[in-house]
Amino acid sequence: MTTTAATLRPIRRALVSVSDKTGIVELAAALARAGVEILCTGNTRRVLNDAGIAVREVADYTGFPELMDGRLKTLHPKIHGGILGRRGRDDAVMAEHRIDAIDLVVVNLYPFEATVARADATPALAVENIDIGGPAMIRSAAKNHADVLVVIDPNDYAQVRAALAHGGTDFDLRHRFATKAFAHTAAYDAAIATYLSGSVNGSFPERLALQFEKREQLRYGENPHQQAALYADAGGAPSGTVTGATQLHGRSLSYNNIADSDAAWECVKSFSEPACVIIKHANPCGVAIGRDPLSAYQGAFSTDPTSAFGGIIAFNRPLASEAAQALAKQFVEVVIAP
Repeated sequence: MTTTAATLRPIRRALVSVSDKTGIVELAAALARAGVEILCTGNTRRVLNDAGIAVREVADYTGFPELMDGRLKTLHPKIHGGILGRRGRDDAVMAEHRIDAIDLVVVNLYPFEATVARADATPALAVENIDIGGPAMIRSAAKNHADVLVVIDPNDYAQVRAALAHGGTDFDLRHRFATKAFAHTAAYDAAIATYLSGSVNGSFPERLALQFEKREQLRYGENPHQQAALYADAGGAPSGTVTGATQLHGRSLSYNNIADSDAAWECVKSFSEPACVIIKHANPCGVAIGRDPLSAYQGAFSTDPTSAFGGIIAFNRPLASEAAQALAKQFVEVVIAP
């Protein structure tokens, strides 16, 4: 959508409630300079007040105190009504109930995944780090992105400051950030579901929630007319996988390079002895074990030297120069090794 006066939304009031305080002082300072009223929850308010930034605590605005050690803070009609209210449509009901419009929601969530990854994590600690109010505000703002900007990533604060300088947020920015926000809450809920399902007698979950992050756009897909991208586990590509490998040399890999590299690596790492696997078009054309990588390669190559041309070669041992020099005698697409 092209930015017009009709799609530009000024920021007059912002709700800021962040677990990760990275960059929040700088963002709040920019908001304050622009005359934006800032609503904050307790911990965020203290950080901003210590930095000399005037803010209004959510409890003062709603007239309802934080309860239950902070479990109940922002779940209030004056908060969600201000976020969800449709400009030009819900104005009368907002005025009737003294609900002020909230144009910007800056929220990031309790660090659930980091908490459960700790050695001292307990089920009770995990449960207390399940954010409730945060996802509710994020989803409300993302739903109403026609009017409201939601920001969940400190890396995006610079774009918010730029929007302030231009007099408001355009629809494209609000739409992009809403999309990112829904993906964020989906991944957050998936992490919680995965953790809880693992505690039920070690059984397989009824529904498996998986989340992947885009690593790179590939040159093309399985065929030249197709598009493709490489994704890895959002929790971090595990070591010993192709997505967790480091490319040391050569141009970016193609879809087929990655698929064949994965097949070769998964095959070769199943051997305990020094082994070599040569893959061509998803099919092994040579698999051998030996006393060292060189002899394993010689055995694999001798199986079908013709098909090995332009193949993917995987080893389960580090390569010494002697084995590497032997590879130079044939055309190889990819060499993968520890």
